[in-house]
Amino acid sequence: MGNHRRQCRVLFTVVLLSVLAVLSAPALHAADYYADLTITVDLSGFVSISGLTNYPNLTIQNTEQYTSKQQSYWLLNITKQETFSEFVYNLILPKGSSISYIRSSGSLRIEENQGNLLIRGFGENESFFILIQYQLEKQAESVVQENIVYLILLPAILLVILLIIFFYVKENKPKELLPLKETKEPLGDLKGLNHRQKQIMQLLHERHIPLTQTDIQKELQIPKASVSRNIHGLERKGLIEKEPIGMSNLIRLKKH
Repeated sequence: MGNHRRQCRVLFTVVLLSVLAVLSAPALHAADYYADLTITVDLSGFVSISGLTNYPNLTIQNTEQYTSKQQSYWLLNITKQETFSEFVYNLILPKGSSISYIRSSGSLRIEENQGNLLIRGFGENESFFILIQYQLEKQAESVVQENIVYLILLPAILLVILLIIFFYVKENKPKELLPLKETKEPLGDLKGLNHRQKQIMQLLHERHIPLTQTDIQKELQIPKASVSRNIHGLERKGLIEKEPIGMSNLIRLKKH
């Protein structure tokens, strides 16, 4: 009778252990992670992970949680402490990348694919992590982006300079004298004047406006010294008067 009870007790224990093993099998299977991933990193450090995996929230689009930057160096760190029965990944770094440090679980190899660095890795029965420090070479487009403000301002600055030059030249351009007009108004008695003095008097009379010595010289096509000498003679005779304007003088007929 005692042996029969002992046998029943042993049988019950075996059955109970078998039931517990069956019940615990799905839980153990659920912790058996796997991954077959494509990981892409863009120029701004955004990471996209796609593919097949049963690890929760491992696949993701455009995240910054796996990257950081210090000065010109980027750091990519994807670390999962749980054990993966198997993992395979293709990791694509942006064009112009150069790796200064890399460490990963499992095995890996580095290739180049259409200007991008491609890291292929795989492992079994271990945790899944990738740690890469890399640097981006300056691309032509990034130089343009950094200097876009100067590229926009440069044409505006050149335009302002051209406008300043235009208005300066226009303001300082010698004014052309109007052609002489026929007039029937008498000039008065020009006796006692030489030929040059008569020309100057006639010009001032025809213009009806004060003229500079330079204007008179250009209009009559006579030497500067001759103009100065004859203007001085006309001023002594009281026929003309001078009005200082800046560095020059305005010459006009003297009103009687």
